[in-house]
Amino acid sequence: MTEKLYWNDAYAKEFSARITMLNGNEVVLDKTLFYPTGGGQPNDTGKITCNGNEYKVVDVKSNNDEIIHVLDRNLDAHVGDTVSGVIDWDRRYKLMRLHSAIHLIDGILENKYNSSMITGGQIYEDRARIDIDMQELNREKAEELISEANKIAKEGHEIQARFIPRDEALKIERLARTETGKELIKNLDVVRVVEIKGLDMQSDGGTHVKNTNEIGTIKLSKFENKGKHRKRIEIILED
Repeated sequence: MTEKLYWNDAYAKEFSARITMLNGNEVVLDKTLFYPTGGGQPNDTGKITCNGNEYKVVDVKSNNDEIIHVLDRNLDAHVGDTVSGVIDWDRRYKLMRLHSAIHLIDGILENKYNSSMITGGQIYEDRARIDIDMQELNREKAEELISEANKIAKEGHEIQARFIPRDEALKIERLARTETGKELIKNLDVVRVVEIKGLDMQSDGGTHVKNTNEIGTIKLSKFENKGKHRKRIEIILED
């Protein structure tokens, strides 16, 4: 089992760990700051150093409770050896800001329409895509939604992550916004919850900024009508 250090401190950039599994260019550590692809958030990249050699981390995957680091070449080491790791902080911070921006928009939809309408999304390093089930949404209304999100972001709402027992999580209405998320909660002993104070709370395993004022200015870069029940918006962030 890999200890997920990014859950303890999403702002940490360097760490040391011990190798627990090694298979060519794939390595599992006893703990890591590298976030694996999941929940619409891409994996971290960076480097690890072992026995005086430096390796690029080009992919990170999750396999049950283990985090697999994929390197640019085979690792010359043995199980039990110690490595030091450094994440690409600029990339991570962009992803954190975009992820928090999506939660902010989701929270507005949840509060304004009493139902979350986000049906899918994907974060990229320079933008994020959000699919919304809202028949009346057009570009003008999307611009209004983004304008409201920027207003709330600048108010400086604290963003916190914590773990709660499964039974408590199941009692919180709409803590998970998808059927897949609801089923996942049923199989967990504890559930990680991300809360934007005064606006939104939902189960989530990703990394986020500490305050909405770190998000920056959200810009609507694209609007697409994908059908009656699917409108797609694309956002970018400005500092």
